[in-house]
This record gives sequence, structure tokens and C-alpha cells, in this order.
Amino acid sequence: MSEDSGGRENRLYVAVTIIIAIVIILTVFFSANSLNVAYIDGDILTNNKWFEDINERDSQERLFGLEKQASFTYKIEGNYPAYLTVTSIKTLFMMGEDDLLEKIIETINNEAINLGLVLDNNASFIGQRALNNSHKTRYVIFDGVDNSTNISETIKIIGETWNCGTKGTSIICIGFAQITDLLHNNSNENLANWAAILKDDDGTFTSEYGSSAFQGYDGLIYNVKCH
Repeated sequence: MSEDSGGRENRLYVAVTIIIAIVIILTVFFSANSLNVAYIDGDILTNNKWFEDINERDSQERLFGLEKQASFTYKIEGNYPAYLTVTSIKTLFMMGEDDLLEKIIETINNEAINLGLVLDNNASFIGQRALNNSHKTRYVIFDGVDNSTNISETIKIIGETWNCGTKGTSIICIGFAQITDLLHNNSNENLANWAAILKDDDGTFTSEYGSSAFQGYDGLIYNVKCH
């Protein structure tokens, strides 16, 4: 075998070795970058008489699959409809808490415009609490009205977010509840479905709303599972 032929074989061997190493590295990277989707257990939903709307499931990928997100939407129907969307996000670099809160406020404001909702920004407040999964969250709550029909119903919206370091994901929850039923001539506020979204063992919101309905082990956001 000539020296040139041997040199070519060595270069080919090196090139193949590098390609194999790159494939292995990418395989490990993409495997580690899999999205662990946050969700709410069926027994918690059943206890509150809520259900998952399977038609509202959504998943997206960007940057060739390096960034991913998936959403589940939970609902309760009737004269006081409410829903809660739980979105899991995996990015190359986990977002900071300030960025997450800004993102959730921006999302709520944009969706309000699209859905014909008018938010009272002066009535919003920001706070922190701990969930059943031990994560500390940040949340923002808005009061407003739904003007999407000829009747303006009073509504409440919460955006709550946290980072799950165990799975390297960011979680964003957006909950909506209609608390009046002017369509059926009922102007009294009904906070039952709103309480189902917010309640926790510590009763974080009992003072705010003056009701024990906001204290309990089976709150929806309180029981989101992310790891």
C-alpha cells in the first residue's frame, strides 16, 4: 500500500470517527432535551367537576426541535364557565422568573384583545406562593369584563408561573373564570369555579375574597404535576 493511499485511509477513518462522535453527542443532547409535560391528575379534575378538553391540546417545536412547548386545557361549563391552560416550555436556556412573569402578562393582555375582554389593570396584583409540588410560584391576577357578546360579564384571570429545575422546564398557567351570569339575570358573583382554580392548603386567597372556599387540598394550579 502506498503512503498516499494509507494517508487517505487514515483521513477517512478520522472523518468517520468525528461524524460518529457528532451523531452520538446530538443523540444524547436531543434525548436530554425531551419535554416533560406538566398536567393535572384526573382525580383532582373530577373532584372539582372539571374535564380536559382534548381538542385544545397543543404542541409546538422551534429551532429544529431544540425548543419545545405543549399545553393542556381544562374546563368547566355551565352558567359560570371557566378554564385553565397549563403550558410547559423547554428552551435552550431556562427563562428567569422576571422574564416568565413579563411573558405571562404580555400573553394575557394579547389574548384579552383577541377575545374581546377588557382588563382593569388598576385592579391587578402580583404575589407569590408555594404549590403542592413544593415549587414557589409568581402570579398576577386581573379583574375585567367579557365584552365578546352584547352582555358584559364580570371575569377574573390569573397567570401563574414557575421553573421546574428537576426537568428543566418552565410552566405557565393561565386561568379564566366568569363570575356573573347577567345573561340569566343573575348579577350576584359566583366564585366557586374561580376558587377551584386558586385554592390551596394555606388558604393564600381566603383573605382577599373572604371565603373559606379558597382553602383546600384540591386546587387546580396547586396540584399541577411537572416532575
